[in-house]
Amino acid sequence: MISQPYRPVTYMIGSNPGGAMMPMGTMNPGSTMPPQVTSGSPMTPTGAVVPTTAPVFEQSYIENIFRLNLGKVGTFYYTYENNKEWNAKVYKGVLEAAGRDHIIISDPVTGQRTVLLMIYFDYATFDEPLAYQYPGVIGNPPTRNCR
Repeated sequence: MISQPYRPVTYMIGSNPGGAMMPMGTMNPGSTMPPQVTSGSPMTPTGAVVPTTAPVFEQSYIENIFRLNLGKVGTFYYTYENNKEWNAKVYKGVLEAAGRDHIIISDPVTGQRTVLLMIYFDYATFDEPLAYQYPGVIGNPPTRNCR
C-alpha cells in the first residue's frame, strides 16, 4: 500500500476584481454570502434563517418502549414461520437490553440470557405498569386499574 503525506487543500471560489481567486468563506467586496443554516432550519423568502428549538423526544418505536422498561419481567411471544419443530414460542424473563433488531432477556432463576430477534416478535405482556413516553407528550398518561 502506498502512503502519501497529508496535504491540506484550500479550495477557491469566485474571483475578486483583480481576477485572483479567493479562499472559500471570504467575501468578495460588494457581494454577500448566504447565512449559515443548520440542516432543516426554515428560511424566510428574503433568506433570513428562522431560529427554532426542536423538542427532543424518543420516537414511538418498540425498542424505545422496551428501553424505557428495562429491568421489568415480561412475557414475549414469537412466531417462527416454516419451522417444523415449533412454530410459536413464548419466552418469559427480565428485559435487560433492547436494540433496534433484538432484545436480551434473562431468566430470573438461572440467570441464563437469551437474545431474541425482533423480526420474529409478535407481542409482549407485562404484569406491571409500563413507562411510556409518546413523542410530543410530557409525562406518562394516567394509568387506570383494569382489574
